[in-house]
Order: sequence, then structure tokens, then C-alpha cells
Amino acid sequence: MSKFLAIGLSVVVLLQSLRLDMGDLAHMDELFEHAQFHAEKYGDNFFVFLSKHYGELQEEHTQDHQEERKEHEKLPFNNTFCSHVLTVYVVHKFEMQVNTATPDVDYTANFEYLDNYVFLEKTDIFQPPQLA
Repeated sequence: MSKFLAIGLSVVVLLQSLRLDMGDLAHMDELFEHAQFHAEKYGDNFFVFLSKHYGELQEEHTQDHQEERKEHEKLPFNNTFCSHVLTVYVVHKFEMQVNTATPDVDYTANFEYLDNYVFLEKTDIFQPPQLA
């Protein structure tokens, strides 16, 4: 069971790193329908369709075919993600002063041993048998 859980979590991390979510998977049928539309109307194969919507020909296709804008918004993988660059500035300069003096501690007084288990050897319970 733990192997299935590990594999499942790995797949989730992979899909998140590829920017895939459940909404994209729900819109896959619209992707295939629009690809079929392009094949019938323009004679495009699937790779040309992908290039027109996600590749090199995307800008040209969106300028030439403004009437298909609503269909293009329904296609999966159109999520525009922003990448923010975080910049942190240190305003206050902090200087740490290191104290090199040794502390006055008596290390001999830190050790004290109390023999709390002496009573165990004096009882007859833990002694070997006397008669054989």
C-alpha cells in the first residue's frame, strides 16, 4: 500500500511540475474537437494544430482568426502563469560581537554519581541458589 501511495504522490508532483491540473484534463475533449475542426476546415494535421495553438504559429493564428477566440479560451493548457521574482534587500546591517573570554565554570562540580541500585544485590531474590 505504501508503494501505491509513493507512486501516486510522485505522479501528483510530476503533473504539478508540468503545470497540469484537473481542469486541463477535463478540457481534453474540447482540444480534440477543435483539432477535428481544424482538420476539416483548414486541412491541418494534429502537429500543425498544436503548433498553431501552442507553438511557433500561435501569434499568427490568433491574429488571423479572431472569430475563434472563444473556442481558443476553452482549450486546455492555456493557463497563463506568472513568475514573480522576489528580491530581498537587507536594510539593517547587523554585526555580531563574539565574546572570546572563557566563562568561569567549575566543571568538577557538575558530576555526581549516586548508586541507587545497591539494594538489589543485598536481597535473596537475585542470588544464586544455595542448595543444589
